[in-house]
Amino acid sequence: MGDYISIISAMIGIPIWLLVVIFVWSGIWKAIALWKSARNNHLVWFIVLLLVNTIGILEILYIYVFSKKKFTKSKKPRKRKR
Repeated sequence: MGDYISIISAMIGIPIWLLVVIFVWSGIWKAIALWKSARNNHLVWFIVLLLVNTIGILEILYIYVFSKKKFTKSKKPRKRKR
């Protein structure tokens, strides 16, 4: 396992420690976004977040922009005066 990480690190020119930080960063945001999308019953978002890796960018956008529930004011019918 360590050899694969070293090879990947050498191929992209990023130190191993930075690669680990990126994986942990992405994993934390992905877990939070998946949990939030599941609780909001956003199946499409759940699938997209599960399959697409954007190093946490899409996940952060989902959490702070797209997952906000929109509340609508319920209009109560007015009583008519006669």
